Amino acid sequence: MLISQIIRPDGSLAVVARDGSESAIVKGAASTYALAQEAIASGRSIAQVIAARGLGEAVDMVRLAEAGAFTLPITHPDPTHLHLTGTGLTHLGSASARDAMHAKLEGAETLTDSMKMFRMGLEGGRPAAGEVGAQPEWFYKGNGHTAIAPGAALTSPGFALDGGEEPELAGIYVIAPDGTPARVGWAVANEFSDHVTERINYLYLAHSKLREAAFGPEILLGDLPSDVRGTSRIRRDGAVIWEKPFLSGEANMSHTMANLEHHHFKYGLFCHPGDVHVHMFGTATLSFADGIGTQAGDVFEIEVPAFGLPLKNPLAIAPAKSGAIAVQAL
Repeated sequence: MLISQIIRPDGSLAVVARDGSESAIVKGAASTYALAQEAIASGRSIAQVIAARGLGEAVDMVRLAEAGAFTLPITHPDPTHLHLTGTGLTHLGSASARDAMHAKLEGAETLTDSMKMFRMGLEGGRPAAGEVGAQPEWFYKGNGHTAIAPGAALTSPGFALDGGEEPELAGIYVIAPDGTPARVGWAVANEFSDHVTERINYLYLAHSKLREAAFGPEILLGDLPSDVRGTSRIRRDGAVIWEKPFLSGEANMSHTMANLEHHHFKYGLFCHPGDVHVHMFGTATLSFADGIGTQAGDVFEIEVPAFGLPLKNPLAIAPAKSGAIAVQAL
């Protein structure tokens, strides 16, 4: 089952459930967040909660997308309590693209930090069930204020040197009252980043990741397929200027999802009851690695058939600000 959130003509929020070719409004559901809270409180799955509530008005998903009706598939009443985070160097093949960006000058026989991290994942990222494996690369992106809905523009700051897509899968979580992370499901995400800044020096990775991110339009409930196949493309003036297939899922990764989840939620900081987490799991496919420079107006499109509608977002670039930011002394 897939679920999403739409904005009705009167401005109210509604949850849509899709099972096969049938899509309909979930009766009495105020939001995905409310459904998750109800599932946690009752000890049921979200699919069971939806089945108990029942479905109402049928909807046309394609027409809703054309009308711009989709919002993020989950939101928090207070956007500061939605966290955008991610892990990198988790996919087979991803290290070669990253290594090309961060090649060191010590000589061809010296492993870069990227390759060392990737090798750690290969050697220890898939522990037995219940055991702890190697730590992945981890980064922070922002909160609900930088979470961008499907169809809305991903805006690159005026000081940025690049605004490029990263097609990824994201885990969607709500923290239960006792601090236990509860997974809502999985979504397609665009982990939008500044790859030129990152290339200057690998220690600029944290700066390069402090950007907006988009996810959705739909959340896949239940188990994640082990082999996820999709397509990432960029359109400019309606024409495709770059397109490439990408792979995800554990069959194509050096880490298990459970290991990546452990190394995020082992921090008490990320286990505050009621918080929402959107954690992105990395990619091996970037247009930047193929020499593509994006422009304002380009449209990113990430399509994974198993996850429903494609995630589409145009690129916008904010005006550059002159001078340094002045801090007020109190």
